[in-house]
Amino acid sequence: MERDILKQKITQINDELHQYNQGVEAFPHQCRYCDKTFSQMSDHLKHLRTHTGEKTYQCSLCDKAFSQTGQLKVHMRIHTGEKPYKCNLCDKASSQMSSHLKHLRTHTGEKPYQCSHCDKAFSQTSHLKVHMRIHTGEKPYHCNQCDKAFSEKSVLINHARTHTGEKPYQCSYCDKAFSRNAELKAHIISHTGEKPYHCSHCNKAFTHNSELKIHIRKHTGEKPYQCNQCDKAYSENSKLKVHIRTHTGEKPYQCSHCKKAFAQKSKLKIHIRTHTGEKPYQCSHCNKAFTQNSELKIHMRKHTGEKPYQCNQCDKVFSDPSVLRYHFMTHTGEKPYPCSQCERSFSSKLNLMNHLRIKAYSENSKLKVHIRTHTGEKPYQCSHCNKAFAQTSHLKVHMRIHTGEKPYHCNQWDKAFSEKSVLINHARTHTGEKPYQCSYCDKAFSRNAELKAHIRTHTGEKPYQCSHCNKAFSQKSKLKIHIRTHTGEKPYQCSHCNKAFTQNSQLKIHMRKHTGEKPYQCNQCDKVFSDASVLRYHFMTHTGEKPYPCSQCERYFSSKLNLMNHLRTHTEEKQ
Repeated sequence: MERDILKQKITQINDELHQYNQGVEAFPHQCRYCDKTFSQMSDHLKHLRTHTGEKTYQCSLCDKAFSQTGQLKVHMRIHTGEKPYKCNLCDKASSQMSSHLKHLRTHTGEKPYQCSHCDKAFSQTSHLKVHMRIHTGEKPYHCNQCDKAFSEKSVLINHARTHTGEKPYQCSYCDKAFSRNAELKAHIISHTGEKPYHCSHCNKAFTHNSELKIHIRKHTGEKPYQCNQCDKAYSENSKLKVHIRTHTGEKPYQCSHCKKAFAQKSKLKIHIRTHTGEKPYQCSHCNKAFTQNSELKIHMRKHTGEKPYQCNQCDKVFSDPSVLRYHFMTHTGEKPYPCSQCERSFSSKLNLMNHLRIKAYSENSKLKVHIRTHTGEKPYQCSHCNKAFAQTSHLKVHMRIHTGEKPYHCNQWDKAFSEKSVLINHARTHTGEKPYQCSYCDKAFSRNAELKAHIRTHTGEKPYQCSHCNKAFSQKSKLKIHIRTHTGEKPYQCSHCNKAFTQNSQLKIHMRKHTGEKPYQCNQCDKVFSDASVLRYHFMTHTGEKPYPCSQCERYFSSKLNLMNHLRTHTEEKQ
């Protein structure tokens, strides 16, 4: 029934065409299938072909046919290469007026087609149509090989080549071929070195337009890719994909050596170097090599002295952002690494690991000894004094204090020591060996304990806290000395006048009053001093340096003591 009606309609239209060809006019010029009207019969007849699908104008060079002569005329330019519409702003020429107008918008920046869902606008209706599918979720182009669907036909065509293996775009410089024209264009630039896409904000240039778009977001601050699990947003879709894996826990990149898995391919690449030993990033100053470029950049600052990371709570500056983070925790008091065995927490993973002393315990006895670091148990007591120890070896070393035994002898001098580790450290004073090097600066140390104490000058960490006044220190020995200000203990006594001191260094300086020794000489004049700190203050009389400013007035002082004496004059004025 429907077919008969359609045949009848086509017959009627053909009759009208025949009448027109015979010169018989049919009025009015209104389409019987829709509400459109025309002033000329020729326009009416062209329109009727949109309903019938009739294509009477065939290309003589290929199989394509058209319903209008104008369409055939435009098509023929594909074969002839004719491009009559020339841009007066650049060398581009177009075969169609519509293409010419679209091109002109690349110069004017005009985007007349706006999305009704968001603020985005486009220079072409086809681009808006494709964009709208982001909002509607429509994916009309289905792959017949797998379940994937796409919002654009061109994306489907490119995807289909992953099944067929077809690579129709071949490089004229080398044998490489590509499935997409865009990939070929990008590859050709690797031969020419061309960077045609320039940033209007800075002087940077890029090989791909997509790279320029991403770069421009650094200037605009635009982050169009937002996580639907949290509030984080990113300037690149690839970064969002990586971030989403922190929610899903997905780690698709697995190491073939140890089966460790990673969320990012770049992280796997870096990890593999721990197996291969590859260190591709070499320092041009000292030939030291690194597995990551970021490590080399941080290292280079040792040579340049650059410290770009400043604490916003104090004036300290750092060459490494991670050290700044650890330092910042000294202000906030944050300690994000808790011990699973006790209630202590630490500001860095390294400090936690040192605390736990993570080892593969081969014997149960070693584990028992380790557990005592958490329980505080000390079952081994000295028979001479009240001291107790967690390990027998520690008691054995302690007993030598009472017996005076020193079984470890230096083969360079006549010195002997009660511990082997002390002898090893002492031997380095002869050899000059300093095996413990700081990773933040060029300093090296003969003892691991010295290195640990030094590293805290970079991180600002102060793990040893006074139980009397909450003051914290970077070294245990400093805390021990400080506690004596509370207890009043002065264990170092002068044999000449019975004066006592909290520190051995203070006793040494005091002893020079009796001996008259003045080992510190000024290199600007002939004056000599018994105390190194007094020499430092004296030296400022030559340099004129006054590093201690008064916060109440504009005066400066060469020593902290002089500043404190001066500050009392301000407090007396207020009283």
